[in-house]
Amino acid sequence: MRKTKWLQAGSILLVAMFILSACAGGSAPASSTESGKTGGKTQISFWTPFSGGDGEFMAAMVAKFNEENPDIQVEQLSNRSEDYYTKLQTSLASDQAPDLAVLHSSRMPQFVPAGYVTPLDDLAAGSKVDWDAFNPTILESTIYDGKHYSIPLDTHAIVMYYNKTYLEKAGVLKDGKPVFDPSPEGFTAFLTKIKDAVPADVAPLAQPSVRIDAYWMFWGFYNQLTGGGKFYDANGKAELNNPQAKQALEYVNSLYTSKLIPPNVNDAVKLFQDQRAAVLITGVWSTGSFENIKDLDFAVVPMPQIYDQPATWGDSHTLALPKHSQEDPAKQQAALTFANWLAEHGDMWAKAGHIPSVTKVLDSQEFKDMPYRSDYAQSADFVKYWPRNEKQGQVNDNIVKEFEKMLAGQQDPATTLEKADASTNKITGK
Repeated sequence: MRKTKWLQAGSILLVAMFILSACAGGSAPASSTESGKTGGKTQISFWTPFSGGDGEFMAAMVAKFNEENPDIQVEQLSNRSEDYYTKLQTSLASDQAPDLAVLHSSRMPQFVPAGYVTPLDDLAAGSKVDWDAFNPTILESTIYDGKHYSIPLDTHAIVMYYNKTYLEKAGVLKDGKPVFDPSPEGFTAFLTKIKDAVPADVAPLAQPSVRIDAYWMFWGFYNQLTGGGKFYDANGKAELNNPQAKQALEYVNSLYTSKLIPPNVNDAVKLFQDQRAAVLITGVWSTGSFENIKDLDFAVVPMPQIYDQPATWGDSHTLALPKHSQEDPAKQQAALTFANWLAEHGDMWAKAGHIPSVTKVLDSQEFKDMPYRSDYAQSADFVKYWPRNEKQGQVNDNIVKEFEKMLAGQQDPATTLEKADASTNKITGK
């Protein structure tokens, strides 16, 4: 089975090498089997999909680690997020993978079953990894068949940002926190009060009518319902078309049809930054940029609970050791030591807005002293990941297209779910 996977991967090598060359500026990284020692240091290559603020914070962490660990030299290669996974798959096919790579939890079903990621349990002891130190919900997303396949760095969930000035004007702010009955009717009433109080060009809730945002919000609400969160049956056949999913999707759609979410919103984040939105449901990664906007009086809380239990969509950046045809144990240990160091220094990574995976980091004074982060850190306990399916990315892309049709008024929620199941079964061959 392992040999077959390598042959399948190798079949795309001729085409893929062009991609690798272009992405890497024409030079391939050193494989794990090449000498990793320079001047007595073990050198490891580290690939990330980070740019902007995320990239700057990670670069600072790499620099600090290198300064504190004279025996290890980490060389980070930041890649464009759009083609990051194409490049990573290509590097695996050509046996030119980095020593350590960022791997989203949602992407692990593509890599772990194919044998492209090294299980870590035998290596963990040598690098002083304490699995009990991690938030159990986040850690679970990295475990397959009882084995640990990566070190979780964070979770990045969707949360609710709000403009305190607008909510206070609407009378729905108490002690700096939004006030609404935890029910669909209560949240609608909350947004309606805002709509009646703010200028006509201010969105009560800003959400795009295209791309994945509405799908994220649906997934959070759907998982809040008792019996919600189902995606596939025991045989892998789609079962998203069910009463709980229909209830959640009808509610999401109602926010658009009632104009509580204005039509044709493209850049909801900019709308909020420009103080033309009272509420925004998006990822924690926006925190860093919002706090740098002058005169933006905002705050943030977890995803609003309107059904039976707290839940929100989320994903995690994890740190994995890609497979090589021949491994260098010294480089593996060095890479794992670095990965564990990153997780333990999650207070530095939290500056980007992400929720650290290590429990003691959340309890640290450094983290508590950061504004906003503690207000949504509890989201890590009830984050809901996409189901584990190697084709989930393609499945999600097709479902987003059906959501866009619904939000454009071309079909109702029931039809949207019917088509979602049909497209999913076609993709997965069920």
